Amino acid sequence: MTRDEDRSPLTGQPRITDEKAGISYPIPAGWKPNKNDLIDAFTSAASMKSTDGEGSSVMAGRAGGVPQSRLRYEAERAASSNAEFFCPDSKATPQESKPTTVSDRPAHTAVLKVTHPDCGTLHLRLTLISLDDNRSAFLLGITEQQGRKQVDMVLENASVL
Repeated sequence: MTRDEDRSPLTGQPRITDEKAGISYPIPAGWKPNKNDLIDAFTSAASMKSTDGEGSSVMAGRAGGVPQSRLRYEAERAASSNAEFFCPDSKATPQESKPTTVSDRPAHTAVLKVTHPDCGTLHLRLTLISLDDNRSAFLLGITEQQGRKQVDMVLENASVL
């Protein structure tokens, strides 16, 4: 599926429609959907591996309802938890935390710089979206510095189904 009404650099790119999470998001040229080997916390994912072994990934998932007053707290907590999961014993430094919207639904984005000798320096961006009183969805992007612009664009161009 494509979203031609967009004016973003990802206009016309394929989109992943994640019915379980209730969201869709574009994938840049060269990215591939990950259909296998998702852990239970994620309902869809896409990634890109470069020739030098570096890469970028975006993962989506679902959760219970989150009141708008708790979106910031839960987004920051989930970002920190994912930093620890993907790069144990790393140093996660907050870079940004801001309220936003996704398809006019309240959301919050938390950005961390994650550093560790084994992981290098990673950019982690998580957007938590309140879908309704009983459901929320999230998009998590993880990349090295050179993939940051693409990961940011994917998360910024997500939409609610």
